[in-house]
Amino acid sequence: MSEFVNKLYRNNSIIYKIILFILTTIAIVYLFPKGGQFKYDFSNGQLWKYDNLYAPFDFAIQKTANEIASEKKEIILNSKQYFEYNNAIVFDVKQAFNSKISSIITNDSINTEDVRTLKIIGDKVFSKIYEIGYLEIVIEEITLKNDEIIALMNENEVRDVLFKNLLKAEDILAIFSDNLNQKPYDFKQEKLLNILVNVVKPNVIYDKEFTNKIIENDIKQISLTQGKVASGELIIQKGGIVEGKKLAILNSLKTESESKIWTESNYNWIVLGYTILVSLALLMLLLFLHKYRLDIFNNNNKVTFIFFNIFAIILVQTLVIKYNADYLYIVPLSILPIIIKAFFDARLGLFTHVLTVLLLGYIVPNSFEFIYLHIIAGIVTILTVSELYKRANLFISVAQITFIYMLTYFAFSVIKEGNASQLNLDYFILFAANGLLSFLSIILIYLYEKVFGLVSDVTLLELSNTNTKLLRELNEKAPGTFQHSMQVANLAEAASNEIGANSMLVRTGALYHDIGKMYNPLYFIENQTTGVNPHNDLSPKDSSKIVIDHVIKGVELAKKHNLPDRVIDFIRTHHGTTSTFYFYKKEQDFNPDTKIDIKHYQYTGPIPFSKETAILMMCDSSEAASKSLQNPTAQSINNLIDKIIDKQMTDNQYLNSDITFREIKIIKKVIKKKLMNIYHLRVEYPE
Repeated sequence: MSEFVNKLYRNNSIIYKIILFILTTIAIVYLFPKGGQFKYDFSNGQLWKYDNLYAPFDFAIQKTANEIASEKKEIILNSKQYFEYNNAIVFDVKQAFNSKISSIITNDSINTEDVRTLKIIGDKVFSKIYEIGYLEIVIEEITLKNDEIIALMNENEVRDVLFKNLLKAEDILAIFSDNLNQKPYDFKQEKLLNILVNVVKPNVIYDKEFTNKIIENDIKQISLTQGKVASGELIIQKGGIVEGKKLAILNSLKTESESKIWTESNYNWIVLGYTILVSLALLMLLLFLHKYRLDIFNNNNKVTFIFFNIFAIILVQTLVIKYNADYLYIVPLSILPIIIKAFFDARLGLFTHVLTVLLLGYIVPNSFEFIYLHIIAGIVTILTVSELYKRANLFISVAQITFIYMLTYFAFSVIKEGNASQLNLDYFILFAANGLLSFLSIILIYLYEKVFGLVSDVTLLELSNTNTKLLRELNEKAPGTFQHSMQVANLAEAASNEIGANSMLVRTGALYHDIGKMYNPLYFIENQTTGVNPHNDLSPKDSSKIVIDHVIKGVELAKKHNLPDRVIDFIRTHHGTTSTFYFYKKEQDFNPDTKIDIKHYQYTGPIPFSKETAILMMCDSSEAASKSLQNPTAQSINNLIDKIIDKQMTDNQYLNSDITFREIKIIKKVIKKKLMNIYHLRVEYPE
């Protein structure tokens, strides 16, 4: 049992990666759409590149969304509007009129016969008003023309009438005028008019709810199909153009095939297929890391970070497609290569981006167009996005990426339609929004630094500021070491730029590589200003220990001030496993008959494991050794640099740093040129 536990403990890193791999695969497969994949890829206007296609089974030709929308619009435009004739209102109006007429008091001006005549006139007016109906108009609801026919509902009877026949307010006034200006009753018109105005009310009301129900019912009756294709019928010939009715038939076949494929009996097989494809993509990423980025592969935190970003991008894209596939291109996939490149390198950023886009090809419409467009945009991202700590660079890069999106979409649209008249301008708006959302990468980089403990160029820029607390302290306690670090930083940055290494990283590492000398600054010759060397009072072994300990103390100090591991790596490796040969030789001179173990005079390492750490070792040793030249000339500097770096190569100090002989030669050349510029002789000025 204990042996099994020990094996688990020894292999915990691999076990973690296996669990991470399985969980990520399951999560991505879960996001995939619950539908089968049609085996033919086609789009409007393209040639049919497969063999003659015959219908594998009977199926109906589905109408397109535009056709259905057009039919719905036609129904709404041509639908009859329904109005309700309210008899109760008519009855109430007549009752009110009779009541007011009955309440008229007869006198010398108006007698009983006059009242009876007024009632007759009133009844005549009501007959004219309510014969068809008096319309209650709600302007925002009724937009009918006078010559349109409407449906008038009177209890159980529905009849068609012209909209213009319904009386409006102005028509009522005309009826009053026609009936009240007749003699001999003109002297009583005012009294009758007042009564009629007070009691007459609209009795025809627009029934919006019933009208909408009728429209909805008509829309439900729309047929979703427009014909049928029999099994064995030729759909399209090889080389034919996919357009018109053929496109509609192919889309119908695709929909029908996918629904037949995704049945309960086939569910497990399709999930298995998805799982294999996703697993292969993620496995390729792990193999790439193992072969070309072993330091990242061995760091579970970094592997988790990469897998998390892949899953996050797929999740966001899936949610957008489920919400509305029209917003497909608003998701800023270029964020992924920007982030990966910011924390690692361009090659890994592009590789990760390509695998993610390939996975997304399973869940997006027009997969070829999507994959092509995003891979091109990803390549442009990798080529253009650099030095994120310079704000203008990201703006320029995002503008270039957005332009590439638009240009590529334009090309696809022209190929499909045969001209530029069918361009969908909404896509250009989506690409512009995509570009704006790409600026979220700055916020995400900051968050990832805090959550995953990673370091980007933005953080390196902040750390390389010589006004930081730690560098100010170094300048105060060990000014000679600080100046040495500045010189080394300049040399290392120049060398990095020449061979394409991360110049910001190596410059920051160079500034901090000797911070351990703050503990015993006077034991390092660059800080000795009085001519007194404290090593004269120590044994060579003790002197060697003090010098070697500046690496260990530097690492401790860096951790205390929360410097990132990428910067601490420069402190650990800048001497590799070289020796303090001066003190070793001095010990030999003191004890000529004793065999001295050089291991007591060696740094503990490790040796440089990247181009950047190798550059720092070369620049550090070269700059320090150049101070020993009594009369620096071009020849002496040239010989000194060759001797120092060749000795380090002989000692296998660059064995793990993935640096080539050609790059070492270039670095030598840069160091020699810079040192010659530093030590060049000036013209002697007259006193």
